[in-house]
Amino acid sequence: MKLNLSFFVLLIFGNVCAQVVVEQKNWHNTDPIGLHTEQAYKFLANKQSSPVVVAVIDSGVDCDHEDLLGKIWINSNEIPDNKMDDDKNGYIDDVHGWNFLGNEKGEMQDYACYEKVRMYRMLRDKYERLKEDQITQGDIQEYTLFKRLKNEIARDVAEYKGYQKQYEQLPMLIKYIPQVVAQVLGKPDYTKEDLTKWKPVDEEGKEVKMLAEAILKGELNLEMIEEQTEQVNTALTYHLNVNYNDREFVGDTPTDFTQVNYGNNNVEGKDASHGTHVAGIIAAIRNNNVGLNGIADNAQIMVLRAVPNGDEQDKDIALAIRYAVDNGAKIINMSFGKGYSPFQKEVYDALAYASSKDVLLVHAAGNDSKNIDVEPNFPTPLYTFQKEKLPLFLTIGASTKKSKKHLPADFSNYGKVQVDVFAPGKDIYSTIPQSAYKKYDGTSMAAPMVAGVAALLKSYYPSLTMLQIKNNILLSAKKYGKSKQIIPGTKKKTRFSDLSVTGGVVDLVEAMKLCEVEVGKSK
Repeated sequence: MKLNLSFFVLLIFGNVCAQVVVEQKNWHNTDPIGLHTEQAYKFLANKQSSPVVVAVIDSGVDCDHEDLLGKIWINSNEIPDNKMDDDKNGYIDDVHGWNFLGNEKGEMQDYACYEKVRMYRMLRDKYERLKEDQITQGDIQEYTLFKRLKNEIARDVAEYKGYQKQYEQLPMLIKYIPQVVAQVLGKPDYTKEDLTKWKPVDEEGKEVKMLAEAILKGELNLEMIEEQTEQVNTALTYHLNVNYNDREFVGDTPTDFTQVNYGNNNVEGKDASHGTHVAGIIAAIRNNNVGLNGIADNAQIMVLRAVPNGDEQDKDIALAIRYAVDNGAKIINMSFGKGYSPFQKEVYDALAYASSKDVLLVHAAGNDSKNIDVEPNFPTPLYTFQKEKLPLFLTIGASTKKSKKHLPADFSNYGKVQVDVFAPGKDIYSTIPQSAYKKYDGTSMAAPMVAGVAALLKSYYPSLTMLQIKNNILLSAKKYGKSKQIIPGTKKKTRFSDLSVTGGVVDLVEAMKLCEVEVGKSK
């Protein structure tokens, strides 16, 4: 069987899944293109801070992680494990937050369909058996949506089945590539230096070299193949399965926003890797010689499990936002997103409620290398029925350590209107469950960078409103607007100012200076 090497190069080094790499730990705190966190703490040496609650709406958090001990929010109005709703907020024993993906028996949802699959399923019974000439004038728009969803799902299923077949060949690739290289170089035990000296002239040779380097570095191995194969199988079995009941273990009606008392208090859930990673970026214990230094030394993480393996439900997100606001969070981190949102007004109402209470919403721009001014990523600060953006909503793109050409991460979404600013989101080392650590890529990592910066500023400058802090973060961003950068997902270049509102990367030290000035003015 002939191996499609170009496919594998794209698959391994492209955007099918976040890569885990081996490079400098915690660069985002110290690198010149990072946040300058350590420099900021030198400036804060003699200042006092106040605790700030940051709600993490995500997949769950390992509250017992060694680098998060003492950093998890505790609901002081709730008596643990007495099976009573002591604070009368509608949630029993919500000591650290709430799990909207479970039931009172302790069962929990893990996998979920993509939103377009759920929307298709809702329309299927109505339109599946109808011909176009049977569609009434009033149903044309809905029927058009039904057809689009059906075609998109069929396209995605075909694409993932193609991945599935190709992945079957990957173990063979790990065996095949070293043999080819050994033959070309004339030595079986070649080194990294041997590969560097090799200058293949044709495209296939260049692809073989790239794959050989990945194998030698450990970036392409059987463990990685297993992980990616599992992701593809999960997509076909759950995310794109139009017959999968993804609300089986919750038991509510996800279209009924008045039905609010569901879930349980198990905030870790089935797989808390993503949420734990996010929490560590914001609040991991500083200077304990373990893991990493979180950005905000006095942040408390409120855990709201509402993001399954698949697309989140609009209802869960709206209720999680309201819970965070009502229980004292000043910042809400939202490292999730999707291309469709059937209950936009209900989510908007929750976002607007947060803004009205001076709560900052920080949202990941998404990892599809797309312009979200054109292709939506929900939730958004600017729904079609709005006249202007929500005032306390930040959308964050992912940046790298490379200021020349590759400052925006190749996977990051962008948008001159919708994306406010960029922050480190490539090769980010942070906490994962069982007191372990790993590097992830994603705007999911960039958003908590900004949530952490906002928490630190609020902690040391408590008299400032979150709107003032938000504005200072944007005004102080280090500007790269005139630099020519490669547009994510393309080979074309544009000015960095065309990829976001600010054309900049978050700079904690400069934001702190602006906060210092504002506090001084108020005295």
